[in-house]
Amino acid sequence: MSERNIRVEPIDRRAVEDQEVEIVERKGIGHPDSISDGIAESVAGALAREYLDRVGKVLHFNTDETQLVAGEAAPAFGGGEVVDPIYLLIVGRATKHYGGQTIPTERIALTAAREYLEAEIPELTFGEDIVVDVKLGEGSGDLQDVFGEDEVQVPMANDTSFGVGHAPLSETEQIVYNAEQRLNTEFAAENPYLGSDVKIMGKREGDQIDVTVAAAMIDEHVPDMNSYVDAVDSVREFVADVATEYTDRNVSVYVNTADDVESGSIYLTVTGTSAEQGDDGSVGRGNRANGLITPNRSMSMEATSGKNPVNHIGKIYNLLSTDIAESVVSEVDGIRDLRVRLLSQIGRPIDEPHVADVHVVTEEGVNLEDVHDEIEAIVDDGLANVTDITKRVIDGELDTF
Repeated sequence: MSERNIRVEPIDRRAVEDQEVEIVERKGIGHPDSISDGIAESVAGALAREYLDRVGKVLHFNTDETQLVAGEAAPAFGGGEVVDPIYLLIVGRATKHYGGQTIPTERIALTAAREYLEAEIPELTFGEDIVVDVKLGEGSGDLQDVFGEDEVQVPMANDTSFGVGHAPLSETEQIVYNAEQRLNTEFAAENPYLGSDVKIMGKREGDQIDVTVAAAMIDEHVPDMNSYVDAVDSVREFVADVATEYTDRNVSVYVNTADDVESGSIYLTVTGTSAEQGDDGSVGRGNRANGLITPNRSMSMEATSGKNPVNHIGKIYNLLSTDIAESVVSEVDGIRDLRVRLLSQIGRPIDEPHVADVHVVTEEGVNLEDVHDEIEAIVDDGLANVTDITKRVIDGELDTF
């Protein structure tokens, strides 16, 4: 038996796949909230790596309060213009002085933000379409103390907080997640009119799945209304094809349902994101750590992006609980639905949660008692190796939104 406080018990509901109504959302990489998440996380990774290079360990920082203020644009068929740029403020704390060194944290942050935008949302010209500012204060002394001493092998939790993960993904969750991912990669590569701001909402009632897509179109690649209508149709057909790979249920796909083609009111943009025109964004208001927003599931309200990967529980436990849930489902037969909740206590080692709570729905004919010990062992192993999450985040192996 593990010495950690691990509990494994039946879940207090039907498996999500068996519920009558399911709702799933994903905000694409160009959504204002996702832009905030992406830049906050890119800056966090850059700071962590810079600290390791300069002083041999990750120092105290967080960038998870980053905010985006929308700009103003005048889209037009064939190409419009950005009138007022998007403004993004990287907000947080960072250690700027350590061991006699001065670390240029704000320059590091600006460089990381520029590189992220150039790689992920190249339609946004840095310094013209989007202006990025940085305000990183020094961390408070008590939290820096909690951050850990040199001789401590396992860091202490920076907060009393919790993380939640679940597995396996339902059919609706798989459709929503993969449709956005593939629209913004393989589809966009062949169809440059599609902007990166793609938001997808899935609703399943019984065996009917409705997928509603909001897809920003880039005006430079849309010469007229007929081309726009064709673009919308192409997105609809692509998503419908993706859906068939994940379900045998009936799927209906709707794209840009607010459009009024006759009046000319359509989702046309200059840069491919609604952030150019009145849609603000914040870290932590979009996708959870597994890339989805899932009201049928338990979720943590903590922002995962931008938090320090060493001891910030809002990041570590959300990623770890998801990783544990996926490991259990892949390694243990007979699990239909599983939820992992990890609760920390500030100042306590992160490998010793206040409680690790696992809820399970087993397949018909499988008793929880038959798989209890196997599940507990996987949870215990995940906690024992919790610092692997830190390494994987710093190396860019784990997505946070």
